[in-house]
Amino acid sequence: MVGSVGGCDAVGGVFGRMFAVPPRETTAFTPNSTFYVVNYADGVVSASRDLNIEQWKLRITGAVHRPLALGWRDLLNRESYDQIATLMCIDTLPGGDSIGTATWRGISLKNLLLECGADADTARDVVFRGIDGYDDSIPFTRAMQDDVMLAFLMNGEKLPQAHGFPLRLLVPGLYGIKNVKWIVEIEVYPGDYKGYWQRKGWTDDGTIKIFSRIDSPGHYQSLRGPEHTLRGIAFGGPHSIRTVEVSFDAGRTWHECQIDPPLSPYAWVMWRYTWRPPAPGKFQTVVRATDTTGQRQIAEIVRPQPAGASGYHTIVSEVTQL
Repeated sequence: MVGSVGGCDAVGGVFGRMFAVPPRETTAFTPNSTFYVVNYADGVVSASRDLNIEQWKLRITGAVHRPLALGWRDLLNRESYDQIATLMCIDTLPGGDSIGTATWRGISLKNLLLECGADADTARDVVFRGIDGYDDSIPFTRAMQDDVMLAFLMNGEKLPQAHGFPLRLLVPGLYGIKNVKWIVEIEVYPGDYKGYWQRKGWTDDGTIKIFSRIDSPGHYQSLRGPEHTLRGIAFGGPHSIRTVEVSFDAGRTWHECQIDPPLSPYAWVMWRYTWRPPAPGKFQTVVRATDTTGQRQIAEIVRPQPAGASGYHTIVSEVTQL
């Protein structure tokens, strides 16, 4: 589930399976064709299929002095910028796949709200409504930060229909539940607005919890030889990652991994570790991450509802021969 932004899979994780899983070949940027997709209800994408882009309008309403209605060409003629950011589904379990990184291009929400004369004394939330009927909000103070974007390109291409064409919200550090797609209205709201999933009991905060994953080797993959390279990803949500560690004894001892420089403050990092097993056998291999503020990933296993899952990704590494 990612409101208007997917299904998640604890591959080889704490809820994992007892059969061999192949390694994942994760790249720094996730191709549009394989970027996860989840919508709040089956069939809602069809609402955008009949969209006439020449008739589409983005309306800015509510507590503003100068309401606006922008067409597609108006949007493209505004000053835009690129931003590398990772999106993650609130349903993602330890080891899950519903996470991806892209280069987004769009316009500044802050500049748009300033142009409309948003009433800072009255505004509390900013509400986003999609053509599919989905809605959610973020605090006005968050909306006025420079990293919040209304995106219309994804990895250098026109925003794919499944990802919100013609316009979607991008709020770094918040779960996909908050990153509304197919936007047709932005309302500056004087109260505490509860969106679609909040009305069903899910979090209104939406801050992403620290996440890390082992991509290679796969769960129960047979390993032969004296040396193996472990690799994976880690994501800090609102903060970048400072350290990633792995353990081969169920978390009794930890070993620090190498981390590639982050593509941006809002993106995942790729990590790797050279492992020399002491002997053949099965090893319970665990990963954890710490962000740049010193906050360590939560070890406690928690299901996604209402505020996102937690727990370390764990696999079994089976060394058959050195």
